Amino acid sequence: MKLARLLPAFAAVGMILTACGGGNNNASASPAVVPSDLSISSFTADFSYMSKLKDLTAAGKGKVGVILPDTTSSVRYVQFDQPYLQKAFEQAGYKSSDFTITNAQGQEAQELAIAQADITNGATVLIMDPLNSTVGSQIQAYAQSKGVKVISYDRATFTGSNTYYVSFDNVQVGELIGKGFVQCVSDWGVKNAQVFELDGGQNSDPNAVSFAQGYNDAIWGKKVAHVDNGTTNSQGMKLVGEQVATDWKNDVGQTIFQQAYTANKAINATVEANDGLGNAVVTVLKSKGVKAKSVPTTGQDATPDGMANVLTDFQCGSVYKAVYLEAQAAVALATVLRASATPPSALVNGTTAPPSGVTGNQQPAILLVPIWVTKANMKDTVIKDNFVDKAALCQKVTAAVCTAAGIS
Repeated sequence: MKLARLLPAFAAVGMILTACGGGNNNASASPAVVPSDLSISSFTADFSYMSKLKDLTAAGKGKVGVILPDTTSSVRYVQFDQPYLQKAFEQAGYKSSDFTITNAQGQEAQELAIAQADITNGATVLIMDPLNSTVGSQIQAYAQSKGVKVISYDRATFTGSNTYYVSFDNVQVGELIGKGFVQCVSDWGVKNAQVFELDGGQNSDPNAVSFAQGYNDAIWGKKVAHVDNGTTNSQGMKLVGEQVATDWKNDVGQTIFQQAYTANKAINATVEANDGLGNAVVTVLKSKGVKAKSVPTTGQDATPDGMANVLTDFQCGSVYKAVYLEAQAAVALATVLRASATPPSALVNGTTAPPSGVTGNQQPAILLVPIWVTKANMKDTVIKDNFVDKAALCQKVTAAVCTAAGIS
């Protein structure tokens, strides 16, 4: 009788345990649900969408390790990528112990060691911006051997499986540089343009090859990484030289252009793959007494120096790749993968394949949309997004220059 009286109580306890997920070793957890509206259009400058991922974050397992490449090739990694990635994680509900963000300080061995340490410490997803394709492939291979998914951030890694790519359409970035250059040559009244191209780190970065394919297509009608000297186009332009600034080193680029310009003073138009190289060329031009709006230069990354050069008519424009979009997209994808869910096609909206001559395989990709920034739209893009500090920029170029560009 006593046992019979206790049975209802045992049953009640069993119901409670079952409701709490206990008392039944065979019970399966509900699958993680990806928000139905998650797409490349979800992300905004206020990071408001990221809170919609909190349930998915809670359902995930393990940590996310982020590895940034250096502090020298572009100021973006320190000033934007790191804080934006951290904000994206925090807004998505991650605890500080759930993710790490580390900079490899330009050292390949250090980047690989960081990845190995992240995985040892429980990372189930890595977000890495590889210094070059070699270390990128090493990290990918190690991660794959440990069952860890990889997101190649900003620079692609064309090896292995379970590798995703998050960036902007690199050929389109190059196309914007090339089209902006052609327009600038016309607007600045440069006659019989003798063009020198200063390419990015094609020796180590496949993205640099894609950039060159884009601007060579836009300028010369040849979608290739290198164009022969002497090539001309219908606008009367002639290519007089093209060299690679190895590993995106600005000092290397400055030396290359210094030597080229000393040897050929007829150079009156230039194409550069990013703002760092553009600024290197501008530095040389200014040292030679070249006046504003005389020799076009180009770039990408919308750096403070680049924007200052644009406002003062030493640079035509720069490709703005809104890092806050890239950071949120990477964290959103990592959150989906960490929860063992399937990324929606509206988020992983494309693929990327290695450029001609580069070995590797096609990877699923998030391809965001870049913008060409000039004096005309600077206030509505990088200034509006607080990507460039308005006060510091206007102090650098003078308030009058900012006011003339509608920046006040």
